[in-house]
Amino acid sequence: MTHVATDAEPQVTCVGDIHFEDAATLLAAHALRLHRVEAGAPIPGSYWGEPEAGIIGSDVYVRDDTPVHSMLHEACHLIVLPPERRALVHTDATDSVPEEDATCYLQIVLAAQLPGVGSDRLMADMDTWGYTYRLGSTRAWFEQDAEDAKAWLIDRGLLPA
Repeated sequence: MTHVATDAEPQVTCVGDIHFEDAATLLAAHALRLHRVEAGAPIPGSYWGEPEAGIIGSDVYVRDDTPVHSMLHEACHLIVLPPERRALVHTDATDSVPEEDATCYLQIVLAAQLPGVGSDRLMADMDTWGYTYRLGSTRAWFEQDAEDAKAWLIDRGLLPA
C-alpha cells in the first residue's frame, strides 16, 4: 500500500498509502460517495487533471496516486455547499474566496479524523504540494490567520462553536 512518485511529483501522502475504506467512511459521514478509479484511467470531474481528485455532485473520484490533500480538498468543496448547489457541481465547485478558505480549513480538520493521516501530516503535504499562504505555511495560516474561515464554517453549522 505505497505510492511511488515520479521524479517530477512531490512526495505527499496518497490515497494508496491509506485504507480506502477509512476515507470512504469519513466522506460518507458527510453524505459523499468515494470512488476508486483504476490506475492510469482519467479521473472524472478533476479540475486540475490527474492525479488530482474529481467531483461530480456528491461523488468524489480518486486513484491510488491521488494526494490525500486533494481528495479532502475536493470533498470539502462539496461539504461546504448547500445540497441544492452540491447537486449541480461538475468539476468546479467554488464561487468565492470565503468558500475556498473554508474548504482549506475544513480539509485540515477532517484530516485529523482520517487514520494514518492527521492534520499535521496533511498541512506538511499541503506545503510540499505548493499551497501558498501569506504567512508562509499552511500551519501558520491555520493557527494564526484563518479566523474568518473557521467562523464561516461555524456560521453554517459545519464546525462546533
